[in-house]
Amino acid sequence: MRAVQYSRFGDPEVLGVAEANQPHAGVGQVRILVRAAGVNLFDCKERSGMFGGEDFPRTPGLEASGIVDEVGDGVTEFAIGDAVFGLGSATNAEFAVLDHYAHKPDALSWPAAAGVATTAEAALRSLELLGLAAGQTLLIDGAAGGVGHAAAQFAIADGLTVIGTARESKHDALRALGAHPTTYGPGLAGRVDRPVDGALDTAGHGSIRELAELTGDPGRVVTIADFSGAVPGVQLTTTPSAFHALDQASRLAEAGRYSVDVDSAYPLESAAAAHARCEAGRLSGKVVFVVSA
Repeated sequence: MRAVQYSRFGDPEVLGVAEANQPHAGVGQVRILVRAAGVNLFDCKERSGMFGGEDFPRTPGLEASGIVDEVGDGVTEFAIGDAVFGLGSATNAEFAVLDHYAHKPDALSWPAAAGVATTAEAALRSLELLGLAAGQTLLIDGAAGGVGHAAAQFAIADGLTVIGTARESKHDALRALGAHPTTYGPGLAGRVDRPVDGALDTAGHGSIRELAELTGDPGRVVTIADFSGAVPGVQLTTTPSAFHALDQASRLAEAGRYSVDVDSAYPLESAAAAHARCEAGRLSGKVVFVVSA
């Protein structure tokens, strides 16, 4: 099979396409014929050598969508031919094994479905740490980014009022979700016109102190982007012990209440360009590979 690979750490130019052995589904896993696969900053950081290791060649990728063509032992609710999306490893290839997966709703295209998993899991994990209830107000700093966009949709579906910061060009998109937009930057407290029960920082622009002041308690603030420890008591996201955001996102998407914006799509052969785009920032959605029709 064709797969994106690299045999040394470095900039995006170390990426290429090579022939690799097909993986096989283990217990509880499914193998898919990949239709589309996500590109994440984690992939770029790993490629750059940030996490070390000597096991080359490597195929990046954490998420994908596609058609099940092999099921592992213990898999009972999915069958060969099912359309799915989810989380795995080495997904930037023609075939990939998924560890956590859900049925792909017709409402999501293959590229959009490929971009659900990492952002949805981080978003729902953050919301569960905050533990807000219907009728309360959530402030999301960075609501137009991948995790912020997902968190806004989950929160609104649960009956929360969402205030989201974003650049002004994204405000109409946030309103379309049902969120109340405002701008980034210092002075946020003066731009928020209601009490805030919890806050999620997905931007990492130094807003933690203001978010803690707005909520009145650092423990009501969760960050996925600022680990400086500048305000003691702020909660950090952790590795999930359970994966259930995929099913929730699938149900909401089928009801027309969950979407994923795609910034750009590339063939596997343009892996270097895809990583460069992901690293450039100011994305308008997910960067994805389109692998097969």
